[in-house]
Amino acid sequence: TDWDKVLVNIGNHFDLASSIFVAPRKGIYSFSFHVVKVYNRQTIQVSLMQNGYPVISAFAGDQDVTREAASNGVLLLMEREDKVHLKLERGNLMGGWKYSTFSGFLVFPL
Repeated sequence: TDWDKVLVNIGNHFDLASSIFVAPRKGIYSFSFHVVKVYNRQTIQVSLMQNGYPVISAFAGDQDVTREAASNGVLLLMEREDKVHLKLERGNLMGGWKYSTFSGFLVFPL
């Protein structure tokens, strides 16, 4: 999933060009996302990926509504240099940072 704006990125551990967060140190991290689908009769599936493997997913169904949202969140144990990103498995997202968001932060260093 590509992002068009970064609101907070202290330490620059999120790379906007690749849409990947790289853990600066070992610890427990919190991640959450909220995505909005576009078009009627379409399903979206978004997965949060850690080092290329899906950890959690969220769906928005194909009911006859213009906009429907999907959200999820998780605490992850991450090693230094672990990578996290969102993967759009199917469907299309509503454009712009005001509609679809992705957040992550260090909760507890180890």
